[in-house]
Amino acid sequence: MQDPELLKDLELITLPEPESEDPSKTGPKGKRLKAVEIEGYWVGRGITKKFITPDDVYKLAAIGSTNTDIARWFGIEEQTLRYNFSDMLQKGREEVKQSLRMAQLKLALSGNAVMLIWLGKNLLGQSDNPVNADLNQPLPWSDEEPDES
Repeated sequence: MQDPELLKDLELITLPEPESEDPSKTGPKGKRLKAVEIEGYWVGRGITKKFITPDDVYKLAAIGSTNTDIARWFGIEEQTLRYNFSDMLQKGREEVKQSLRMAQLKLALSGNAVMLIWLGKNLLGQSDNPVNADLNQPLPWSDEEPDES
């Protein structure tokens, strides 16, 4: 229980409402900091323990970084990275593949002949060496003996 005698000497201090101003402007008024919660994981043990956010792993995977590169970036073991962030690694790598596909299609549809040929071969199964279907037919089979006249 708190002593009521101590409470009567305390005053409630109200802070003035912050003015809405552009934080990018400089001047005599300082910028106000805002507390933000960050979602992430503590990985590793002891002095090598690091706080890593899945978003950071995703961004590095989305630019094509290897697991080794990402693990070195954060200063953790590659196995620890794979164990804790395998879904983010896979999602980031899928995004880079989709981005490349979109860029290739955009280039091909803009009239780039080389890209049109390459995508035709890879996506549509087209070939430079067309095969005549008539030549690939088996020879006719007949039980009749050839006429030797």
